[in-house]
Amino acid sequence: MLIERGAFPLNTRNMQRGLLAYGETFSCSICLDLLKDPVTIPCGHSYCMKCIQGFWDEKEKKIQSCPQCRKTFTPKPVLMKNVMLADIMEELKKTGLQAAPADHCYAGPEDVACDVCAGRKLKAIKSCLICLASYCEKHLQPHLDAAPLKKHKLVEPFKNLQENICSRHDEVMKMFCRTDQKCICYLCSVDEHRGHDTVSAAAERTGRQRELEESRQQIQQRIQHREKEVKLLRREVEAVNHSADQTVKDSEKIFTDMIRLIQRRSWDVKQQIRSQQQTEVSRVKDLQEELEREITGLKRRDAELKQLSLTEDHNQFLLNYPSLPPLSGSTLSSSINVRPLRYFEDVTAAVSELRDKLQGILREERTQKKLTVTCLNVLPPEPKSRADFLKYSCQITLDPDTAHRRLLLSEENRKVTLLEQHQSYSDHPDRFTDWLQVLSKESLIGRCYWEVGRQGKVVYVAVAYKNISRKKAFISAPASSRVGVYLDHRAGVLSFYSVSQRMTLLHRVHTSFSQPLHAGLWMFYIGETAEFNSNRSLRL
Repeated sequence: MLIERGAFPLNTRNMQRGLLAYGETFSCSICLDLLKDPVTIPCGHSYCMKCIQGFWDEKEKKIQSCPQCRKTFTPKPVLMKNVMLADIMEELKKTGLQAAPADHCYAGPEDVACDVCAGRKLKAIKSCLICLASYCEKHLQPHLDAAPLKKHKLVEPFKNLQENICSRHDEVMKMFCRTDQKCICYLCSVDEHRGHDTVSAAAERTGRQRELEESRQQIQQRIQHREKEVKLLRREVEAVNHSADQTVKDSEKIFTDMIRLIQRRSWDVKQQIRSQQQTEVSRVKDLQEELEREITGLKRRDAELKQLSLTEDHNQFLLNYPSLPPLSGSTLSSSINVRPLRYFEDVTAAVSELRDKLQGILREERTQKKLTVTCLNVLPPEPKSRADFLKYSCQITLDPDTAHRRLLLSEENRKVTLLEQHQSYSDHPDRFTDWLQVLSKESLIGRCYWEVGRQGKVVYVAVAYKNISRKKAFISAPASSRVGVYLDHRAGVLSFYSVSQRMTLLHRVHTSFSQPLHAGLWMFYIGETAEFNSNRSLRL
């Protein structure tokens, strides 16, 4: 029946009684308040004009839809005020009708529900330890107004209030048995717990509260102490970083000065060598030229003598012979010995000696002793995500000298395949002879990470020392199609992960490593393969 404004007076009292239970019907599902300027869209649902207009404006689409039933409309409906609803809302406002509670006021599965509400229950805001019931804001009001109820103990709402009821006597458990360490009711204290050390629950709570506060105080003191230690560690880290940065800076300057000194000394030595070279070459060339002039004169003298010797006329020969000048004496020594240029060899020996001294100073063990950094004995945190692990990725290649003869290495010695026939590997003391195993060429120290892709039933991934037994040595790790291995040699941490969408820890070892480690593989069935991923493929 249509209701026209002014046709007859609305019985608002009767309407209120009939509609109070349906207040949600007159609420806008967008603003959750009573309808203002109500409009009804083609699907039959009603909204505040401003709310539905704003909802559609936010969509910025040609096809509009109903927020409740999702029915679409093309073109956009023209919004017209629902006169009947507007009149009803105008009259209901005078009665003080409120909008129905929003959904977030009703108790959900995880909420404590009001024990008094009928039908759909509202959330409880308090629980009474005397009534053993929980109340919403409306039903809690008597506890706030009635004098006898004001004495009840109200607490934050919690479930399982019935746990405070004795299952045997159906009484509130207000006592505590220290003998049996359990809450009991008064009847229990005079029945099965007679003669036990019993006190009121409040008294026991007071004592334990005191212990709790003492424990909290100790914890807080320890927290303060640990926070001070954390601050000290942070300062230590800052000091270590500052010292390291300054040492690196100073070391670079010192090494730069050393390089310049060596370069300057190298230039001086080169200049001395070149100067001596020029002197020696000039001396030898002068001697060479003088010898060549003497040879020319001797050849000319020899030609004259030869010509005279060929004269057939005896008188002519005798006449010309005395006129030949005698052979003049040589200004050079009768024999020239080329002396070895020991000067340059001495320079080479001196430079070599200098190099050996420098190598001795910079030898690894001495350098490690001189450059030892005092470090905190704190284990660094292990990476969590694959991206963090990849920061420590290292290139792993397999050592052919360790491979069993039935293992074929390929892909630049990153891939291994188990074959039936033996490979033509030469004899080597590092080669595995009994087990189908192979070790990496690289020695692993520091923080390292690598991945192994595996195909086959039995392909084990592990690490080992270089001096592992070459006979009947077993290397194993839990199974996974792709295994990531993380090593922190200094911290003594070795972890195996299954690599997929996320890193799943398979096994972790904490120990002290006395030597550098090598990645290892062990295979069982013919045709199985395993491949170490390169640094480049890890980042693809």
